[in-house]
Amino acid sequence: MEAVVSASHGVMGPLLGKLADLLAGKYGRIRGVRGEILSLQAELTSMHAALRNYTMLEDPDVQVKAWISLLRELAYDTEDCIDKFIRRLGKHGRRGGFKDLLRDTTRFLKTLDSRCGMADQIDELKARIKHVKELKDCYKLSEIPSNKTEHAGVDPRLCALFSEEAHLVGVEGPRDDLVKWMLKEEANSSTKDPKVLSIVGFGGLGKTTLANEVYRKIQGHFDCQAFVSVSQKPVLKKIIKDVIHKVPCPDGFRKDIETWDETTSIAKLRELLQDKRYLVIVDDIWSTQAWNNIKCAFPDNKYSSRIITTTRIIDVARSCCPGSDDRVYEMAALSDLHAKRLFLKRIFGSEDHCPDMLKEVSNKILKKCGGLPLAIISISSLLANRPAVKEEWEKIKRSIGSALEKDRSLEGMSSILSLSYNDLPPNLKTCLLYLSVFPEDYVIDRKRLVRRWIAEGFISEERGESQQEVAERYFYELINKSMVQPVEVGYDGKAHACRVHDMMLEIIISKSNEDNFIVVVGGGQRSLANRQGFIRRLSIQHIDHELANLLAQEDLSHVRSLTVTSSACIKHLPSLAKFEALRVLDFEGCEDLEEYDMRNIGKLLQLKYLNFPATRISKLPSEIVLLRDLETLHFGATPVEELPTGFAQLTKLQHLIAGGWTIIPKKIGNMRNLREISGFSITGSPADAVEDLGNLPGLEEIDIYLDGGESDEFRRHEEMLLSSLCKLGSSKLRSLWISRFGGPHRQFPFKHFIWIAATISGKFQSGLLQHSPAFLS
Repeated sequence: MEAVVSASHGVMGPLLGKLADLLAGKYGRIRGVRGEILSLQAELTSMHAALRNYTMLEDPDVQVKAWISLLRELAYDTEDCIDKFIRRLGKHGRRGGFKDLLRDTTRFLKTLDSRCGMADQIDELKARIKHVKELKDCYKLSEIPSNKTEHAGVDPRLCALFSEEAHLVGVEGPRDDLVKWMLKEEANSSTKDPKVLSIVGFGGLGKTTLANEVYRKIQGHFDCQAFVSVSQKPVLKKIIKDVIHKVPCPDGFRKDIETWDETTSIAKLRELLQDKRYLVIVDDIWSTQAWNNIKCAFPDNKYSSRIITTTRIIDVARSCCPGSDDRVYEMAALSDLHAKRLFLKRIFGSEDHCPDMLKEVSNKILKKCGGLPLAIISISSLLANRPAVKEEWEKIKRSIGSALEKDRSLEGMSSILSLSYNDLPPNLKTCLLYLSVFPEDYVIDRKRLVRRWIAEGFISEERGESQQEVAERYFYELINKSMVQPVEVGYDGKAHACRVHDMMLEIIISKSNEDNFIVVVGGGQRSLANRQGFIRRLSIQHIDHELANLLAQEDLSHVRSLTVTSSACIKHLPSLAKFEALRVLDFEGCEDLEEYDMRNIGKLLQLKYLNFPATRISKLPSEIVLLRDLETLHFGATPVEELPTGFAQLTKLQHLIAGGWTIIPKKIGNMRNLREISGFSITGSPADAVEDLGNLPGLEEIDIYLDGGESDEFRRHEEMLLSSLCKLGSSKLRSLWISRFGGPHRQFPFKHFIWIAATISGKFQSGLLQHSPAFLS
C-alpha cells in the first residue's frame, strides 16, 4: 500500500511547486488571482503534510487509503485546471507590460462564466477541497499515529537459515570459493586481523542462504560463532545482546544484561571476544550508519576472526569492506541451467519429469523469474499445488503480478521484494514506479529516463544541484540500492542505462495500478476499467482492435504522458488532439510513425518532452513550433534534414538531438537555454548558423558531423565552427564529439583544431570537460 502514498507524493509535490512559482511570478501580483493561489496553497500544504505522515504507516487502513485516493485525484485535477487557466490567460496577456497584463486578466476573470466552463471547474475544485478536508476530520485521520506498530510477522528470510543443503541449487561454486577465501591465512602475522566479507545483491537472490552455507562449512574453525539480523529499523542494544546470548560466556557474565545500555553492551561484547577467534554473520544491513554503529562492538584482535555481512545496497557493502584484505561479493542470478533444475525439482522432484506439454510454458515462467531463486521457489511451490495442466500454468504466468499481491503462497516473495521498495524515500518511490511504463527486459537509457522525470515534475532542485543533477543522482541511487540493474557501464564506472528485473517490474506495475499512477495497455493487461479516476499516464505496449475500441471510449484529456513502444500500435492510436494535457510524448523505435497524423501536435501546449528517434519519420510537422514549453526534442537516427520555419522560437528547448543529416536552424543563437545539441551536419548548414553556435553560452554537450573535403565552402564552415567552439570553450562546454560520415576514406583536416586546445585543455585536465574533442574517421 506504500504505492498510494508515494505516487500521490508524485503529484502533490509538483502541484505545490507550481503554486509557489505562480506566487513568485507575474500572476502572483494580481490581487484576485493571488488570493485564490494563497488559499489553494494553504489547504494543499496541510494535506501534503498529512500525506507525508501516512508514509510512516506500514499498513494504512481502508479510510486512509480512500482519503489518499481522493486527495490524489484532487491534486491531479487542480494542476490540470491551473495549467488550463494559465494557458488561456496567457493568450490575453502576452502584449505590453504589467498594466496590460492586469487589464487583460481582470477582463478575463469577469468573463470566466462564458469561457468553456472554467468558472464551474474552479468552483467544483473548491468544493472538492472542502469535502476532502472535512472527510479527514470526519475519519479522524489526524489521530492516527505516524509510528503505528503492527504485530510482527514471521520473517520470510527464516527459511534461508534452515534450508537443507540437498535442496539447494547453484550455491556450491560461490560457497566453495568464499570458504576458501575465508580460511586463507598468510604466514605474515600482520594478516591475522579480522576480515570482512560483504555479500550484496538484489532482494531474493539468496544472499542469506549463501552466507549461511559458508557459515556452516567454516564454523568449526572458530572459537565462537553468531548469526544476527539487523533489518530496516535496527535496535543496536538488541543486536549486541543477541550476539552475547549466542556465544559462550563465563558464569555470571550475562547477569543484569537486561539493564545494560548500548555503551555497556558494546563494552561487554568487546571484552568477551577480545581473546577469541570469532565468526559473526551480520545479516540484512540497510545503511552505512547501522554498520558503523555495529562494527565497533567487534574488536580488532590478531586471531584471524571473520565477519560476513549481507546487504542490498552497494555503498553499504563497500563501507563494510574498507581494508585491502576485505572482500565485496556481488550476487549473480542463477544460470538458465540451475534455474531450470531448481524449478522442476521443486515441482516434480526431478528435472527429468516435466511433461512435454508444459515445457514451453515452463520456459516462459522461468524467463519471468529471471534467475531469482526466491521467485523460482515461490512460483514453483504455487504450481506444485495446482493441476499440471497447460491452461492452468498459462493462467499463472499471465497473472503473476496480481498473484504476488493476493496469493498467500507468494506472500513471502512479495514481502521480500517490497522491503527494498518500502525503504525508499517518497521521491525515489515515485521515480521507481515510473519505470512501469517500459516493457519487460527493456533497456532504459539514463538520459531518456531522467529527462522524462523532469518533464513529469518529479524532480526539484536540491541544495544547489540542478534538476538534471538531482535526477541523475536518483538514477544512480536506484542502482546503488539494487532496485534496478545497471547496463552499459562506461569506463568511469557509471551506467548509461538500466533494466528492471521482471519480478520487481511485476511489483511496481501492481502498485502503479493500485494507485492509478500508470495504465499499461498490452503486456498481458486486457482491461482499462479496474482503476479509480481518469487515465493519468498511458503506456501502450501492444494494442489490437479490441483494446483500441476500449481506449476510444476513454476520456484521454487528462493523460500526462503517452509512451508507445511498439510500431504495430501506431495504426490503432487515438488522435493526438485527444491528449491535450500531455507533458511527455514518447514514440522511440516506432518505425511506422510516419503513418500517424502528427499535425495535431501543435495543440499539446504543455508538452515538455518529445521523443521519436529511429522512427523513419522524414519531416517534422510545422506545428511543432507552437510547443513553446518544449524542453527536449529527440529525433535522432531519422532522415529529417530541415527543421520547420520559426523553429528558433522554441526558446525553452534544452536538449536538441537531430537525425545526423539535419541542418542547423537559422537564429539558433536565440535559443539560449540549449544545453545539448547533437546530430547536426556542419557542412550542410548555413555558415551564419554555424557561427551562431558561439552565442549559446549554456551549451554543455556537442555531437556534430563535419565533412566535405578541401573546398573553399568547407574551409569557411570549418573556420566558423572553430570560432564558435573557441567561444564555447570558455563557458560550460564539457563534452565535444566531432565525427564524419561514412564513405570513401580521406584524410581529415585536423590542423586547425589545435586552436581549441588552449581554450579547453585546462578544463579537460581539471575534469570540467568530461570528454576531450573526438574526431572520428
